[in-house]
Amino acid sequence: MSHHPFLLQSLAWKRSHVLEALEGLDEAALNRVHVASGWTPLDLVRHLTIDVERYWFRAVMAGEPEAVAFAAGDDSGWRLGTPQTYADVVAAYRAEIAHSDRILASLKPHATPQWEEGAGGRADLTSVIVHVLVDTATHAGQLDILREGIDGKQYLVVHP
Repeated sequence: MSHHPFLLQSLAWKRSHVLEALEGLDEAALNRVHVASGWTPLDLVRHLTIDVERYWFRAVMAGEPEAVAFAAGDDSGWRLGTPQTYADVVAAYRAEIAHSDRILASLKPHATPQWEEGAGGRADLTSVIVHVLVDTATHAGQLDILREGIDGKQYLVVHP
């Protein structure tokens, strides 16, 4: 992963930020709906696993047939209201990150999407990495807000 070191370091930081936001919460808090839209903390990480990491790196950039078929179907990572275990969700996220990192290491910065229909106009790997970084950072922030509401823990302490 010698290309895009800053982008890849930032992505790694936001991925770990997501996982840190969950640490120490019990299964009940992780599977409880805390927002009106109905998702739980574990739902959000499952979404990052399937609809972000798998979708953008396996399907769009690598063109893996199974990932493309899944992404092109009606299913998604959102399974609202389905109880999940912390161990299963985190293991799946870590495994998907490892797969994504192998794909990233094999591609040049200006590699083009292998599944153009799913790329949403993104023309190269750089634009996909930026998209995944922004999406992951956005969801990390959402998890921060939930976490602060659950037990007061803050990722970045804000002083008024």
